[in-house]
Amino acid sequence: MPDISRRRALTAAAALAATATAATLAAPAASAAGHEHPMPMPRHPENFDEVYKGRRIQGRPMSGGGHHAEHGGGVEVLVDGVELHVMRNADGTWISVVSHYDPVATPRAAARAAVDELQGAPLLPLPAN
Repeated sequence: MPDISRRRALTAAAALAATATAATLAAPAASAAGHEHPMPMPRHPENFDEVYKGRRIQGRPMSGGGHHAEHGGGVEVLVDGVELHVMRNADGTWISVVSHYDPVATPRAAARAAVDELQGAPLLPLPAN
């Protein structure tokens, strides 16, 4: 197998970057052309308090703003009484510190995804900065 030259590697990387950029720029244009987004942004996420797979998950409006209010869309999510840090993405989806790369439609779904990922392990509180 022949060795790849530096020039060839850089050319391939540039082509890949250009393709990714073109795809990223084309997505908003397709959305603006009348295609609906699959997850509409709810104005106020629902309150919830339930037991999911043996774990108590809760969600409610965040009281007093707090350190993470700007990221969590004003929502406090708890798993067994421990705060699960959640963040609302620009497209209206939600992620958590536990399932950061798997966006979901609601804070309740983020709490359930965290319980699934934890597989029975306790959620440890994050230290405040």
